[in-house]
Amino acid sequence: MVAFGHAAQDYIEKRIDLNEHCIAHPAATFFMTAEGESLVNAGIHHGALLVIDRSLQARHGDIVIVTVGGEFSIKRLYLRPTLRLEALNANSPPLKLCEGDEEWAIFGVITFSINKLK
Repeated sequence: MVAFGHAAQDYIEKRIDLNEHCIAHPAATFFMTAEGESLVNAGIHHGALLVIDRSLQARHGDIVIVTVGGEFSIKRLYLRPTLRLEALNANSPPLKLCEGDEEWAIFGVITFSINKLK
């Protein structure tokens, strides 16, 4: 009878550190929990841990945390052809932004969404 060692015994790798993988700018990184099912089309499920980097310049197509009228919201940012924020849910109309509109600001760019599977 021939015995084989456990396959993992010959393969040693350092532990995975989520800080190394998910946090590029520690002083500018924040976490939030996603609520609701309206973000599923973007791969963000209810209860997902969102990693937000406030040091990044938001670019066309980024998913961002914004404050609109003092409320946090998750939107996709479009810069072309006009500046607008779109809900990640097809049932909500886009929010077109113009000078003089209600106060809004980009809080940060979502860089990771960590979804719980069980």
